[in-house]
Amino acid sequence: MFYRVLILIVAIILIFSVEQKSFSLDIVYPKKNNVTINSKSTFFIGSADKDKPLIINNEKVAVHPSGGFAKTVKLTPGENTFIIKSGDKTLVYKIIRPKGTHPSKIRQNKFIVYPERKSAIVNNQNSPLRSTPIDEGINRISHLQKDIPLILDGEQGNFYRVYLGDDTYGWILKSQVKIIPENIKPVEIKKYEIFDDGEFYVINIELSGKTPWEIDASNPIKIKLYNTQTPDNMFTINFDRQKYFGKKNLIGYNANFDGNNLIVKLRKPLKIDKKKPLKQVKITIDAGHGGHEYGAIGCLGDKEKDVMLQYAKVLKDELQSRGADVTMTREDDSYIGLQDRVDFTNKYDSSIFISLHGNALPDALDPISNNGTEIYYYYPQARPIAGFIMASMVGELGAKNHGIIQRSFAVVRNTNALAILLEIGYLINPEDNSKIIDSAYREKTIKAIANGIENYINSQR
Repeated sequence: MFYRVLILIVAIILIFSVEQKSFSLDIVYPKKNNVTINSKSTFFIGSADKDKPLIINNEKVAVHPSGGFAKTVKLTPGENTFIIKSGDKTLVYKIIRPKGTHPSKIRQNKFIVYPERKSAIVNNQNSPLRSTPIDEGINRISHLQKDIPLILDGEQGNFYRVYLGDDTYGWILKSQVKIIPENIKPVEIKKYEIFDDGEFYVINIELSGKTPWEIDASNPIKIKLYNTQTPDNMFTINFDRQKYFGKKNLIGYNANFDGNNLIVKLRKPLKIDKKKPLKQVKITIDAGHGGHEYGAIGCLGDKEKDVMLQYAKVLKDELQSRGADVTMTREDDSYIGLQDRVDFTNKYDSSIFISLHGNALPDALDPISNNGTEIYYYYPQARPIAGFIMASMVGELGAKNHGIIQRSFAVVRNTNALAILLEIGYLINPEDNSKIIDSAYREKTIKAIANGIENYINSQR
């Protein structure tokens, strides 16, 4: 009897101590004191005792029931001093905003036309051929293999302009190519064939040499070959999407040269089990960041890399329970390069790739007003699955739809699979942070993601 009473008392003390959990004043961001930030505003993120007033420069700051807080502050040129008080603890932070700094005018490099065209070859694997001379954004025409010859007719800034055909041009970074003395001749289209290898529709195009290419995944799917022996120096193969795919979504594709043959592979529609839609569907789950790359740090000090690894493991179990064939880019606290994540997915031959993240913000934005779920994609074929997952998360979790956005992130520039990057919520927002690290919310989130994937698969039946 005595031991039972003792155990009961200990249990009550433990419960009481958990309920009364409090935080001493801790600043997560800025990451260090006496920091220089070139912005009109920044924010303080951290934790404090919710039962004690939190004051920053004589202004009261709301503390979330979890203990997390976020507060945007203005910065004037020069030294800015912030006195932060919580109970009997005081911290003094100094942030320097450089004086006399104004948004620099973007220097407009002039386009220089060459009197005679130059020849070059691509010297790096997967070099982006772009539609504009800007090294970012949604402007990639294709990713060129090493040793593909190019014709250059001018330059602008760090870019060469690539002649592709009559009134058709691309741009490539100067660092991605090597100038050669030989003249490049247009390639001959010898023949091409389309066949079914079981998992892919394959278009095998036999050429007299390598040449730049582009795939337009609309309907029909257009495979464009440039610098060819045709009247306008361009040759297009139209692949009847309606005939081969019906109303089903294009899942993924890839194109690579094998010798002088360009091999284009279009993944066939999935064979869907009516009772178990995810059965044998290959899915790669990518826990964002890892190792020395922490990612975002939450108000309560949680690291994105650790939180997302927990989510990834639970999602793997959930999808496997529904019959999916699942692998993870990392299953421990390892650093994995961005391209390595893509290569891993392609080697595994996945149909779906999901990268899990917790969101953050640059200095000039407000971590309180920014909250909710965001999903990023690059290629149009990935947009529908993002929509199904977002609808599921909004409907089942009540999550705020903060947008389905097209962005040129490395891990979603993966044409072999439907690739998305899912920002579950904002780790730097106190409310989102408290939800994301809650185990019950994690379970509900995983169910919602899995349901979204399953709903998408069912839509393709």
